[in-house]
Amino acid sequence: MRKQNKKIIDSAVIINLLDTCPVGRLGTVGADGWPMVKPLNFAYREGRIYFHCALQGEKLDDIRRDPRVCFEVDLPIAYVKGAPDNPCRAEYLYRSVIIRGRAVIVEDRGEQIAALDALMRKYQPEGGYGPYPEEKLALTGIVRIDIEDLSGKEELGKDGMRERALQLMAEEAPLPVVFE
Repeated sequence: MRKQNKKIIDSAVIINLLDTCPVGRLGTVGADGWPMVKPLNFAYREGRIYFHCALQGEKLDDIRRDPRVCFEVDLPIAYVKGAPDNPCRAEYLYRSVIIRGRAVIVEDRGEQIAALDALMRKYQPEGGYGPYPEEKLALTGIVRIDIEDLSGKEELGKDGMRERALQLMAEEAPLPVVFE
C-alpha cells in the first residue's frame, strides 16, 4: 500500500467490514485471459470467505481453471464536495478490504452447511430459515476463499470530518451523506 497512513491496522475493523458489508466483489481470470469481477453475497467465517452459487457457470469455470482470486468489499461513508473555486478538493470517505487467495469448491457436506448457516445468519439474522432440504443442497455450490493476503484501507477525512465520519458509521447512517 503506497499511503501507509490509510492502512487499517486494527484487525477488528477489518473483520467488522467483512461481517457487515452486504456485497463483495470476486475477481477471477476469465477463459479469454481478461479479469472478471462479479458482485456476490458472502460470509466471513473462521478466517475464510464463503459464497454460494450454481453448480455450473462462469465463476466456477474460472475457479477450476485458476483458483487464484481477488475479493473486495467497501463501505462508502460520505462524499465531501469540493469548493466552488477548487473542485479537485472533492473526496470520498470510505473503508475497504482487499483479499487475495485461492478459491476452493467445497465438497464436504458439513462445511457446506456451516457456510450456508453463516450466510443465513448474516442476511437473515432473525432466523426462520430451518433445515436445508437435501434436494436444494444438491443444486447449490459452495466456494471457500482461503485467504493468503488481506489489507484494509480507509479515508475518513481529517479532524472534525473524521470524527463525524466515525459517528455516522456508529449510527449506521443511510448513505450517501454529503459533507459541504
